Amino acid sequence: MTGQERELTSTGVPQWKSPVALSVALHLLVAGVALAGWSWSSTIHEPPPSSISARLITQQKPEPSPIVEPVDQPDREREQKELEKQKQAEVQKRQKEEETRKAAEQKKLEDAKRKAEEQVRKREQAKAEELKVQKTREAEAASQKAAAEAKERERRKAEADAEKQRQQEAKRKAEEEKRRQEEQRKREEAERKKKEEQARQEAERKRLDAERRLQEQQLGAQAEQARKARADEARRQEQAAAAKARETQMLSESQKYQALIRERLSQAWYPPSSATEDMTARLQITLLPTGELAGVKLVASSGNTAFDNSALGAVKSLSRYPVPSERDTFETYFRQFTIEFNPRRLR
Repeated sequence: MTGQERELTSTGVPQWKSPVALSVALHLLVAGVALAGWSWSSTIHEPPPSSISARLITQQKPEPSPIVEPVDQPDREREQKELEKQKQAEVQKRQKEEETRKAAEQKKLEDAKRKAEEQVRKREQAKAEELKVQKTREAEAASQKAAAEAKERERRKAEADAEKQRQQEAKRKAEEEKRRQEEQRKREEAERKKKEEQARQEAERKRLDAERRLQEQQLGAQAEQARKARADEARRQEQAAAAKARETQMLSESQKYQALIRERLSQAWYPPSSATEDMTARLQITLLPTGELAGVKLVASSGNTAFDNSALGAVKSLSRYPVPSERDTFETYFRQFTIEFNPRRLR
C-alpha cells in the first residue's frame, strides 16, 4: 500500500479532510489562542497540556473577522471585557473537555492495553495449556510407541524363536529323511545287487544250458549232416550208376539209330563226278521228336558247290529219320547233331 492510499479513510476521503482531523486542528488553534490570552490576564501557571502528535496537511486560511460597526468607547471596552471573559470561559471549558477526552483516551488506552495484556496472557496460558496437552499427548504417544515397540520386539522375538524352532524341526526332519533315504538307498542297493547276482547266476545257468543244448544240437546236426552226407553220397552214387547205365543205354541206343541214319543218308546221297576223297562237307541237322526234318544247315563247306548241294539234297530227301522213342535219348543225341559227308565215309 502506498502513502497516498494509507491517508485515505474508510469513506474514501483523505485523512486530513476527515472530521476528526479538522476537529483536532480547530481545538489546537483555539487552545493556542486561549493560552496566549490567559498569559496576559493571569499569572497562574497551568500545567503544560499533553503533547499531541498531529500532522497538518493543509493550512486553512483564517476566517475573516466580522465587521463591527463602531460604537461608543465605553461600550467597546465593556464588550471587550465580556468577550474576553467568554473566551476565557470557553478556553477553560475546552481545557476541561480536552482533559476529559485525554483521560477517556488514556483510560481507553489503558483498557486496551489491559485487554491486550489479558489477551496475551490468555494466549500464553492457552499456549501453555496447549503445550502441556501436546506434551501430554507426546508423552502418551511416546509411551504408546514404546509399548508398541516393546510389543513388536516381543512379537519379533516370538517369531524368531518360532522360526528358529521351525528351522530346527525342519533340520531334524531333513536329517531323519536323509537318514531314511540313505537306509532306503542301501536296502535298494543291496536288493539290486542281490537281484543282479541272481540274474547273473540265472544268465550263467541259461548260458550253460544254451551252450549244452547248442553242443547237443551241433552234435545232432553234425550227425544228421553226416547221415545226410552218407545218404546223399549213396544216392549220388546210385544216381551216377543209374546215369551211367542210362547213358550207356542211351549211347548204345543212339549208336544204333545213328547207324540207321547214316545208312539211310548213304543210300540217298549221290556225290557228283567231280567229288574227290579229300572233299568233306559238314551239315547240322535239326529233327523233330517224330523224326521229321526241321532244318539243315551247311556249317563247313567242302569247297565244291556241287558236292555241298548233293549233301544237302541227300539230307532233305529223307521224309522221316529213324529216331528213338525215348525222349531223353532223342533230346540228347538227335534233337540237333552234325554229320560229315565224305566219299569214303559218312559219319
